[in-house]
Amino acid sequence: MEEAEFKVHGKSLFSRIGNRVFHLLARFLPGSKTTRPFFHRLRGVKIGKDVFIGDDVYLDNEFPEAIEIGDNVQMSIRTIVVAHTRGAGRVIIGKDAFIGPNSVLVCGAGRTLRIGEGAVVGAGSIITKSVPPRIYVAPPPVEALAKVTVPIPLANSMEHFWSGLVLLEKKKS
Repeated sequence: MEEAEFKVHGKSLFSRIGNRVFHLLARFLPGSKTTRPFFHRLRGVKIGKDVFIGDDVYLDNEFPEAIEIGDNVQMSIRTIVVAHTRGAGRVIIGKDAFIGPNSVLVCGAGRTLRIGEGAVVGAGSIITKSVPPRIYVAPPPVEALAKVTVPIPLANSMEHFWSGLVLLEKKKS
């Protein structure tokens, strides 16, 4: 078979496999400020100085070169950055930004998603639009919605669980 048959997005099968091996090493080896940034740089991610990358951080597998992380950024455990949806976009995380645990940053084709300098993304956030510099964003707090009369482990089916929920009245502000 010809070499061209093994290319996806203009990348050879060999480079795509290497990228994934480096990605696995970066996700799970120790070295938040040393080893992990090193392996992500080998993959093509642009990473500044003194960057902290927590455990199990996922930086786009198909387009790592579409991610730029500024100096002194902190990315908490299980952050996910996807720089493509139906084609490559670009994700730029400004210097001194903080990305909280279990946050997801997603960018579409031809777009740029920016996390501004000094911005803080709270735990569990899903970011699809740019965040201005020095702004704190976070998901809404969890609220009680219903009383559980049939706990899931005791339910015969999900329908049984759902039928046992008693909606709570919303408090007026």
